[in-house]
Amino acid sequence: MDLFHSREALIAGSVIVYIVLTSILAYALRSRTSAQFMVGSKALPAVVIGILLMSEFIGAKSTVGTAQEAFEKGMAAGWSVHAAAIGFLLLGLIFARKVYTSQQHTISGLVEQRYGNGARIVVSIIMIYALLLVNVGNYVSGAAALSSAIHTNLTVSTFIIAAFSAVYYVFGGLKSIAYVTVLHSIVKLTGIAILVGVAAMLSGGLEPIRQGLPADYFSWDGLVGPNKIFAWIVGTVGAIFSTQYIVQAIASNRNEGAARTSVLIAAALCLPLGFALGFIGVAARYLYPTQDSLYALPVFIEQMSPALASVVTVSLVASVLVSVSTVALATTALVMRDFYVPWRKPDADGELRATRYVALAVGMLPLLCVFFTPHILELSFFTRALRLSIAIVACLGVYLPWLGSPRTAVASLIASGVATTAWYLLGNPYGIDNMYVAAVVPALVLAADRFIPGARSSAARPTEAAR
Repeated sequence: MDLFHSREALIAGSVIVYIVLTSILAYALRSRTSAQFMVGSKALPAVVIGILLMSEFIGAKSTVGTAQEAFEKGMAAGWSVHAAAIGFLLLGLIFARKVYTSQQHTISGLVEQRYGNGARIVVSIIMIYALLLVNVGNYVSGAAALSSAIHTNLTVSTFIIAAFSAVYYVFGGLKSIAYVTVLHSIVKLTGIAILVGVAAMLSGGLEPIRQGLPADYFSWDGLVGPNKIFAWIVGTVGAIFSTQYIVQAIASNRNEGAARTSVLIAAALCLPLGFALGFIGVAARYLYPTQDSLYALPVFIEQMSPALASVVTVSLVASVLVSVSTVALATTALVMRDFYVPWRKPDADGELRATRYVALAVGMLPLLCVFFTPHILELSFFTRALRLSIAIVACLGVYLPWLGSPRTAVASLIASGVATTAWYLLGNPYGIDNMYVAAVVPALVLAADRFIPGARSSAARPTEAAR
């Protein structure tokens, strides 16, 4: 019993020391102006932004969620992370420079340039809704890892994560978070490497797992199926093209070339993570087939020495801190840019002060929903589906400017948000993933604009922002 308590104390102490030290670092590097808070004064190196992008998108929710999915459906669950590599690659080749040259740091601002203020407001509301749900998943996945390591219940673990991550996004801002994320990412990748090593050692390597599990667990589509994998790729690409914190990070680069380079760095970093997390999940299924799949990744922490368990637990906590902080920061940017600043018109000091209060509120709000969260990866891809609809509208506005009008852009966004949410809550009827609903509905509504009387003349008149 004393050994158990000493192990628990070492892990808990390591987590607390790490959080305190990085919180001090985040506060020391804190943003002192609104420009530093939102876009780092456009002075961040491409490699720092690339690491930030990877850590933002492949956070605790994706790591714990992918291992959980692999436990249930095989190595093909790694496609949930490989899809991010594909998305970042396409973003770097096609869209990164357009985002940077737009001089916008919010996705709603990009849409406004084509479709006007009404579309901007609707995009902002949908994105805020999606990002709040993203942080629900971040809190739950982080709490699962923390509770497994230090043996607290999920509720206590969730509030521990919420309390400490607040330091990052309330005081730090993007300037601070970007640099601290480099440290977090090194720790996170080290932790995943340790997990792979321990899983391989306990299972005897890949060959015993292949012999002990069904062959489907090692096929390219596993028990996931090609339909779901394609939906993951479509949704992830769309989410990467439209997610607020991606736009915000790209806008923080020093120039157009650096913006593209940072996104390609993120793509390269994402690719091996999918294989690693898939292996961890199937190894857990082989070794502990009757356990709750949510603990497919954290279960290996209990099998490690106290020192290694401390490193891995710290790595998971670091991943949570990055994810929660960047999502809260992105949500704050939307609230400030699209609602608070136009309403209150504060001076520079007042804007920074209000930004901190708003950041605290949007960081704490997801705590109201964490006790009703379903499967983590399913929730993750639902939030990507919501963002996919925004990407469809934004890309059509850029590449097919003759299609649609401000009126139908607003209608398509509202229809897609409602239809995608309803489809998800109904459990994806007829085997049709909600991702396809999010992709098809806005395109159909915008295309229908060509057949609505008077719509063409409306589409022909550019918005004030476009002029």
